[in-house]
Amino acid sequence: MKPLDIVQSAQGETMGTFWSVRAVMQAERSLASQVAGIQAVLDLVDGQMSTYKSSSSLSRFNAAPAGTWHVLPAECFEVVKHALQVARDSDGAYDPTVGPLVNLWGFGPDGARREPPTRASIEAAREGIGWWRLKLDASTHSLYQPGGVYLDLSSVAKGYSVDLVGRFLDAAGVDAWLVEVGGEMKGKGSKPDGSPWRIGIERPGAASGAVQYADQLSQVVCLTGRAIATSGDYRRQFAAEGVTYSHHIDPRTGRPVPHTVASVSVLAGEAMQADPMGTLMTVLGPDQGMAYAKDRGLAVMFIVHGASGLEEYLSPAFEAALAS
Repeated sequence: MKPLDIVQSAQGETMGTFWSVRAVMQAERSLASQVAGIQAVLDLVDGQMSTYKSSSSLSRFNAAPAGTWHVLPAECFEVVKHALQVARDSDGAYDPTVGPLVNLWGFGPDGARREPPTRASIEAAREGIGWWRLKLDASTHSLYQPGGVYLDLSSVAKGYSVDLVGRFLDAAGVDAWLVEVGGEMKGKGSKPDGSPWRIGIERPGAASGAVQYADQLSQVVCLTGRAIATSGDYRRQFAAEGVTYSHHIDPRTGRPVPHTVASVSVLAGEAMQADPMGTLMTVLGPDQGMAYAKDRGLAVMFIVHGASGLEEYLSPAFEAALAS
């Protein structure tokens, strides 16, 4: 008799958030035996790419003197390379060197704030921004520090860690799984009954971590063979004098995005692809963002604060994904 396949679950903490894995395994095997390996993968990403740890590869690069080259671990180099490609493709609307502005506005390792920074401090921070100032040497996995550049990979590292955990599970012989790290998710294969992994996209304002009732969900999507990333203005923000400032900073202006985007969800083949696209779409806004998505065949859903409440806008590729 063929051993029975069941869905097993495991969870833990990483990068200031939580991770979870659901995997289809034979009953006599235990996902618990893979937890140490999963945690090691996540600790590797955090140890290389954290801006909160002074010992990380990224923090050492950020503190390095001008005119120096730095060999990066393969994983960190892969993420930096992808982030710079997104910056190039978006003409800087997405910029991984935006870190000083993120910190200045109170959304980085320097701690929170209760009021917006001064115009002078914003302009001073903007002088160090510029993805084009960085140089990569693919032959040596090296990155050039021109001086004062502070890389922040928080908009892509969690997505990459999802992909890396997926690779680990594949190598361990797990053929069907659903991985989540801090809201970024990717699925592979099917559940024991043959059904796909299906997840609901949280409606802005719904209690995080609560049971998701129908009126708290926007859409339900199939994640078998794809990843999803969601960025929302409701997750990290502060208010001062009647104005709410979100953690999404436009690197072109040095200020939080001013438009009405409540959240953006992006579907892609890899979580590393979806993760920074959520940030980029939020910076571009619903009009420019949807045009960008349509031109490139991206699966994007905007939820926008409209005159009569929350409104949804789906790209053709996202609509097609819902039907599949």
